[in-house]
Amino acid sequence: MDRPERLEGVDEPRLVPAGVSLGYARVSTVDQSLEGQRRQLVDAGCYDVYADHGKSGATMARPELEQCLRALQPGNTLVVTKLDRLGRTVRGLVELLDSLHERGVRFRSLSEGIDTTTPSGRLMFNIIASVAEMERELIRERTKAGLAVAAGKGGRPPRLQPHDVVEARRLREKEKLTVEAIARQFKVHRSTIIRALRTDGLAGTGYKGQASDQ
Repeated sequence: MDRPERLEGVDEPRLVPAGVSLGYARVSTVDQSLEGQRRQLVDAGCYDVYADHGKSGATMARPELEQCLRALQPGNTLVVTKLDRLGRTVRGLVELLDSLHERGVRFRSLSEGIDTTTPSGRLMFNIIASVAEMERELIRERTKAGLAVAAGKGGRPPRLQPHDVVEARRLREKEKLTVEAIARQFKVHRSTIIRALRTDGLAGTGYKGQASDQ
């Protein structure tokens, strides 16, 4: 099957046939080569490979990954050579895989042998999701312990806890709520929400015709 033509300067997702696999590759620095990952993904049967060159797993700006996710349709499969090509945190990875599952998109990771089309692959995914849930519980426990210490020392607890910031990011990025709407929900000033979201570059992005909040 012929692979689609890449058009320079075109941001729209390329149309792909139903049922094919799309590969995603990434290296963190510009002096690293993508060829090894490309070769593995093509050998694994990928119809097309999207690749971000010199993009850290911690950064939100990965344009090729964003295009790949837009191109994936129900019945397609996203393939990576290793799980860490998609991100650096278990929580972020699980959120991404959950969104793919909801869209009817399958997932494969070649190194870890994860394939959500198989029972063993789905079991591995469930284990990863359980680890992410444990991570969230540990964060909540540490937050409560920190608040107790701060209260005992007369310290002032922060207006937004770590899990509040995670939810605020979800409301901004996924639900497309305005900064003002999120601030009302958490009963804080809009500047508190802006500071919490600024590290992800979300605070200044307008949604639904709203003007920038910065």
